Amino acid sequence: MSITRRGFVGSASVAAATLASGTAIAQKGKYDVGASDTEIKLGHTNPYSGPASAYGVIGKAIEAYWKMVNDKGGINGRKVTFISRDDGYSPPKTVEVVRQLVEQEKVLALFNTLGTPTNTAIHKYMNARKVPHLFLATGASKWGNPKEYPWTMGWQPDYHTEAVIYAKHMLEHVKDPKIAVLMQNDDYGKDYYEGLRDGLGKNVDKIVKHVTYEVTDPTVDSQVIQLKDSNANIFFNITTPKFAAQAIRKTAEIGWKPAHYLNNVSISVAAVMKPAGFENSQGIISAFYLKDSTDKQWDSSEDMKAWRAWMAKYNPGANPDDGGNIYAYAVAYTMHKTLEQCGNDLTRGNLMKQAASLKKLVVPMLLPNITVNTSATDFYPIQSVRLARFEGETWKLFGEVMSNEGA
Repeated sequence: MSITRRGFVGSASVAAATLASGTAIAQKGKYDVGASDTEIKLGHTNPYSGPASAYGVIGKAIEAYWKMVNDKGGINGRKVTFISRDDGYSPPKTVEVVRQLVEQEKVLALFNTLGTPTNTAIHKYMNARKVPHLFLATGASKWGNPKEYPWTMGWQPDYHTEAVIYAKHMLEHVKDPKIAVLMQNDDYGKDYYEGLRDGLGKNVDKIVKHVTYEVTDPTVDSQVIQLKDSNANIFFNITTPKFAAQAIRKTAEIGWKPAHYLNNVSISVAAVMKPAGFENSQGIISAFYLKDSTDKQWDSSEDMKAWRAWMAKYNPGANPDDGGNIYAYAVAYTMHKTLEQCGNDLTRGNLMKQAASLKKLVVPMLLPNITVNTSATDFYPIQSVRLARFEGETWKLFGEVMSNEGA
């Protein structure tokens, strides 16, 4: 299945006006393929189908964001054409659709392609082609390596550091810790697991059980039973939304009550916590860098009010309790500002230069005191998080902002 989503280019009306006046219009900017006086063409992949389809809301919300931008006149007078393709969270399919986007659609850049295994499959290709591969929807630490991969940049805090933070919290707050780990068997899972091990340091022997699952598995019920049987009192849950909800439900069903740490990629109240059962989710700990729409403390903030107004007008069918809609809005804003900074130099090289020149960029929906910062040697845009605990039907932040070690 292929899904193509486009903005309104408006080039036909410009051409008609030119012919009518009988005058030629000189280009006002410097361009590479995928950009012109009237258009900026961006490519994107998302699992609208398959085992990670809960993330499909992100692609739809990003499309809605560019619709808003285009309605307001575009970026420096250029409309955004956003072409999003379904890759089903399958690396071979990602390779296929990305080749189409780069070689046939001729996009200026790829933006927010989702998934660690899927982005790994196109990592070398994008850099060999020298096409910007920007603000990926994955926190693998490998996306911050400008020396070897100067055309690829992540966005969210990296998984490795997130896991280091959990490890330190476990050691400080759980008596005689015995850690059981459930992990997706790919680079995404391994990044978190290595971060946990590094964070534990000399206490790495506190990991008493480590089991994996495949993204094609129907459930993780048997894995959760194995973890309980290890007599662990800590559960580190490294799973995508479908499996996260299953693991939370199964943990409650079998009467296992460990200190439960859930990776940030599965914190959506609508996609994970509610399907798992609010009664089963109490006390789970995770890391946050974005505001959560179910947290009432943000209701009076200007960015939350603007986001809700945008949701009502441009994304009315989406669930406001799904954090994917907040994530999409914030990451698209980052890309919007980066393209704005390019001015009339919409070459691929300048786009990467501007992406690597973001200084204390205040992005709507990021938590207070967290900004976007990059440089030519620092491809980790967001380097801070706060911990939160699930209470009632929402997440409650606690503690201070902690810096990310990614850079």
